[in-house]
Amino acid sequence: MNLKYAIIGCGRISPNHIAAAIENKLDIAALCDLDEIKMISIIRDFNLSDETKKYKSYKEMLEKEELDLIAICTESGKHGQIALDCIASGVNLIIEKPIALSLEEADLIIEKAQEMKVKVSACHQNRFNKSVQKIREAVEADRFGRLMHGTAHIRWNRGEEYYTQAPWRGTWEQDGGALMNQCIHNIDLLRWMMGDDVTEVVGMTDNLIHGFIEAEDIGMALVKFANGSYGIIEGTTNIYPKNLEETLYIFGEKGTIKAGGKSVNLIEEWQFADNLDDPEDVKVKYHENPPTVYGYGHKPLYADVVDAIHNDREPYVTARDGRNALELVLAIYKSAAEGKIIKLPLEKCSTLDFKGRFIR
Repeated sequence: MNLKYAIIGCGRISPNHIAAAIENKLDIAALCDLDEIKMISIIRDFNLSDETKKYKSYKEMLEKEELDLIAICTESGKHGQIALDCIASGVNLIIEKPIALSLEEADLIIEKAQEMKVKVSACHQNRFNKSVQKIREAVEADRFGRLMHGTAHIRWNRGEEYYTQAPWRGTWEQDGGALMNQCIHNIDLLRWMMGDDVTEVVGMTDNLIHGFIEAEDIGMALVKFANGSYGIIEGTTNIYPKNLEETLYIFGEKGTIKAGGKSVNLIEEWQFADNLDDPEDVKVKYHENPPTVYGYGHKPLYADVVDAIHNDREPYVTARDGRNALELVLAIYKSAAEGKIIKLPLEKCSTLDFKGRFIR
């Protein structure tokens, strides 16, 4: 029996979700968006059934449809409340990044999902990149030995046209800036690879050339992990004239890797003391060339969530993972705003805490 699926939010990222749902043989029962034209376009572009329901209200959809899985792809600031309403209806979720814009909402999502026994996956699809999976395998096999430091660089471009397409982008209430929107995927990977537990963060953020948005267009941070290793984060949407790269480095006592490309989708350096594999073979075998920075990860993420539902297990990317990525971005914001080192874990913090930060 195929799972009954719906999507809330039919904007820029929704085609990746719909394609993944189709490839995983989900029964696409309903679409939800305030703009009916967007829903009609999805139905036409993906040749969906004429019986696919269209809703402008997700609450009405929850009342009228018996659904197994919903993808939440709205403005970031709406993720939290929509997720809580869906969980209260007993529906499993895939939530686009970030899982929420406040730690309080993220914690509620985790708590309520456990109470209602539903599966919630944060959509950090780059974890499923072939390159990333190969690196994770090396981490889990302790091939690096002692981890010393890792770095995440996101050197992308977003112009004024990108923000005028959707006025919520770049606002503190509904989005955040470059770190929260564009860079959170690689920030998630860095934290995941370096041991997850962070003890201290020091960051700087600014808005250099995007005066038409509220939040930052550049952010830098130093991160100290509980295992004694360090992290460096560099994220910006100021790169001329287009997206340059998204790279992840990990440096260990016995290993060095670099994953690069537009979205950490290929391995550029692979050196280990154990010589278990040939670096050139690894570079060829784990190379992907996706058409966009979204990569190929949505399909395997969906496959994993479907399997998690059928077999009553936690998804590979959990709501807790989503919270961890959110927490690290918020810690950078907090450090930059307060001009001091921030100790983790954080219990309370929200993008709204930084409203007015770059008003000149």
